[in-house]
Amino acid sequence: MRFAIWAALWIAWVIWHGNYWWLLGLPVVYEFCVSRCLKAWIEKLAGKSRGLKLALGWLDAILFAVIVVTFINIFFFQAFKIPSSSMESSLLTGDYLFVGKTAYGPKMPQTPLSVPFVHNTMPGSGKESYSTALQYGYKRIKGFGHVQRDDYVVFSFPHGDTVLSRAPAEDYYTHVRMTSREYAEKTYGPIKVRPVDKKDHYVKRCVAVAGDTLSVIDGWVYVNGQPQEHFPGIQNTYQVITSAPINQVVLRDMGFNLGEIWYSQSLPGYPALPLTEERLEKIRTLANVVRIESNIDSYPPDYPDSEAMLFPFVETGWTRDNYGPLWIPAKGESVQLTAANLPLYRRIIEVYEGNTLEVAADGSFVINGEATDTYTFKMDYYFMMGDNRHNSLDSRYWGFVPEDHIVGKPRVIWMSTDGNLKFPRNIRWKRLLKFL
Repeated sequence: MRFAIWAALWIAWVIWHGNYWWLLGLPVVYEFCVSRCLKAWIEKLAGKSRGLKLALGWLDAILFAVIVVTFINIFFFQAFKIPSSSMESSLLTGDYLFVGKTAYGPKMPQTPLSVPFVHNTMPGSGKESYSTALQYGYKRIKGFGHVQRDDYVVFSFPHGDTVLSRAPAEDYYTHVRMTSREYAEKTYGPIKVRPVDKKDHYVKRCVAVAGDTLSVIDGWVYVNGQPQEHFPGIQNTYQVITSAPINQVVLRDMGFNLGEIWYSQSLPGYPALPLTEERLEKIRTLANVVRIESNIDSYPPDYPDSEAMLFPFVETGWTRDNYGPLWIPAKGESVQLTAANLPLYRRIIEVYEGNTLEVAADGSFVINGEATDTYTFKMDYYFMMGDNRHNSLDSRYWGFVPEDHIVGKPRVIWMSTDGNLKFPRNIRWKRLLKFL
């Protein structure tokens, strides 16, 4: 029976992968070498001890289960927890998701020497759960489709290749730009360098795909001159002037994350209340609401934003709410390189696509030792934004997401908990087994 299971899984995977030489692989190796050798070793080691024989039998079963679950985790589904409020009110902090790998095609492991069921650090210790002694290049197996505009997408954090040990959740490159490399590493280091498939995972909405031209105008996204659909969960912040604080129960019943809002006595009111279009209309009807004004960031950027925070980190005249127009690079397309657009594409050329780039004294460009004034992209790129538009560190702050960073598409919320409440009130029962 075990051999039949292994054979079926392996044949399906080989057909999917497209390299039929692998048909000679794992089922034969596991069933006729590992499993039989393990059983023989168990018989010899246990002897007549029924207890030891039972324990070693369980070890064999656990090994089988770990390999099967790891196979499913790599090629079909992976568990993911929403760590922050950047996607509220669409996906909530505390949502537990299953991410489908087949939507865009699963990636072959690039760092295969890794502890099962652990992404990049060991629980509790913070130590790496993988070894870079063995590394492979990027390869994606064919999936059911490609990333589409407005999809929820789970991906590897583009700036996650360098991590500060004492501030692992923060953007190393932002620290460097705002202070200095020396200060960042002395204060929060030492640094860790991670391969692509071991970067932290983020989830955002893909607002523009390769070849699109994106603009954000007064907080709303436009792609190729057309406005993005106003999805129910998209929210911006508003200044809400009130005659008295809004009852906390009312706010909770409206679905607000109470840990994200605050009341100012001096205003009086809420300086930055995150509102969807539906909640905006509900708030207007409250008797103690005096006035509502949209928080639209006009140039120069309001604190904590600055030109050193917003991609491409040079003077552009852009803010989080009025951003672009920006063309999204596409595989096979070429750009004319200039001093003005180099900040947009330099990280793509050097880091994501692995070239050397030098700027000569006369301002000309040398890529991989050859003088050139154009560059042809090797991958597709995407622009990701959180639905919580005023509380989301997204592509506006770190740029394009390369195609090889795409992990998968959220398929179902299998559990959801509210960190502001105690069990069992913290379980969001209406979100359990919610398909996306």
